[in-house]
Amino acid sequence: MPRRKILFTSSFTSSFILEDAEILRGHGEVTHLLTRSPSDLLRLPRAVSRADVTFTWFASTYASAVVRLARLSGIPSIVVLGGADVVTRPAIGYGLANTPWKRWLLIRTLRNATRLLPVDPTLRDAALALTPIRPEAITVMPTGYDEASWLPGQKESDLVLTVAGCETEERMRVKGIDRLLAVAKGMPDVRFVVIGIDPAIGHLLAPLRPPNVQINGPVAREELLPWYQRASVYCQPSLSEGLPNAMCEAMLCGCIPVGTDVGGMPYAIGDAGIVVQAGNDEELAAAIRVGLRSSTDRRARARARIAQEFPLVKRREALAALLGELCP
Repeated sequence: MPRRKILFTSSFTSSFILEDAEILRGHGEVTHLLTRSPSDLLRLPRAVSRADVTFTWFASTYASAVVRLARLSGIPSIVVLGGADVVTRPAIGYGLANTPWKRWLLIRTLRNATRLLPVDPTLRDAALALTPIRPEAITVMPTGYDEASWLPGQKESDLVLTVAGCETEERMRVKGIDRLLAVAKGMPDVRFVVIGIDPAIGHLLAPLRPPNVQINGPVAREELLPWYQRASVYCQPSLSEGLPNAMCEAMLCGCIPVGTDVGGMPYAIGDAGIVVQAGNDEELAAAIRVGLRSSTDRRARARARIAQEFPLVKRREALAALLGELCP
């Protein structure tokens, strides 16, 4: 029996995107097409015509073309909703829907995709706030994490870690890095490490960085493990967030999560850490202090939270079932 052909598209690569591509390779022949520029649109018609199903990470402007072509070809289309695609923060100009023509394309994608997979319930709600969607066309499917890959280690009692891929000033502010530095300035006895800051925007943070903050550029995923194992608290002070992948990995390594009350952050943290109001520096500082004093039992609870609620095997099984349903 011929293997199903899966066209996998994304506008960039990251660990969680590539992990899905690897999962799908167990269920078909996967062609991964990056859609980064208008010229990439020229490659889509042929790629879609050769596929049995399309799978797209994020409802980007390029996703609208994939979904439209899949519809014309009579094949199912799957779109993962991850955050900035459906979340809008007008005050900081964040989100596709802030731009009229992008909003129009986004709504077409949400209406016409065969199945939408928001990674947490808040993204489902955000999508439904933009346009009516058939209930059977939208299914919450969290990303998954391998507990065997992310193991606890020897903690340093005064170390707070943040991982945030930031290549622009907008992204840096959305991730709350400017607020984190302000909080760190008032906590000189605590060490902060921020990983993922592109050197191109380093000059923006230099005037804000107190001596107790170390700022590092992006690193490979496997290089994060020693940092997760050393950190006592993992802090994510974002103004907007989907399901926070780095936080979930850090929790598996026994970090106490401190995060803001946005997106999938409370969903990930549950009762294993501390949720604070986004933009409230006093709450954030107090929560970090509490996290640093947390017991071994609470660290074990953080690990158990992710291992039980968001295991990688659950996403593997859910994606396999979805492919079996849409593309037998």
